[in-house]
Amino acid sequence: MKINDRNFREIYDAHFEPICRFLNYYTRNEGLIEEVVQEIFVKLWEERNSLEIQFIKTYLYNAARNKILNELRDERNRNILLEQWAKREYENQEAEDCVDMNEFLQLLQTAVETLPPTCKEIYSMSREQHLSYKEIALQRNISVKTVEAQMGIALKRIREKMANYYSAEAKNRELILLMLLYFL
Repeated sequence: MKINDRNFREIYDAHFEPICRFLNYYTRNEGLIEEVVQEIFVKLWEERNSLEIQFIKTYLYNAARNKILNELRDERNRNILLEQWAKREYENQEAEDCVDMNEFLQLLQTAVETLPPTCKEIYSMSREQHLSYKEIALQRNISVKTVEAQMGIALKRIREKMANYYSAEAKNRELILLMLLYFL
């Protein structure tokens, strides 16, 4: 199938929304989904003269799936590197107004231990084993929405416990919030 101005617009109109819905199975990040789908269509347009595509729908869905999986993998790797950096930085700080990292991590672990069993296991799979919500859902034979709901419960309870503990430490409030962003 050769792509030209006219049929490109038809292909775009017919497939943009369905591909976006398809990518919702991998992530709920609408901005990322739209960016990936736009990139797929830009690449299709730029390479229209050299591509020989027999089944356009198959090509677009495979390209979109591969691109979103690569983006999610890269994002997860960035988050892991950011976590590692944050841990090193906070461990290296010795200023008086800094939070004791050991105390913070101990409190975090205590908060995790108080979670209901399902929340605790899903949280652990996500944060310690670095599995995606989809991977967790497949392993536990549950829906991605269930994983999202359980993670929402877990993160809310952990944040509440951490915030309650540190609420008396007004001078460290901003630092605590920053640390919660990195670790949760």
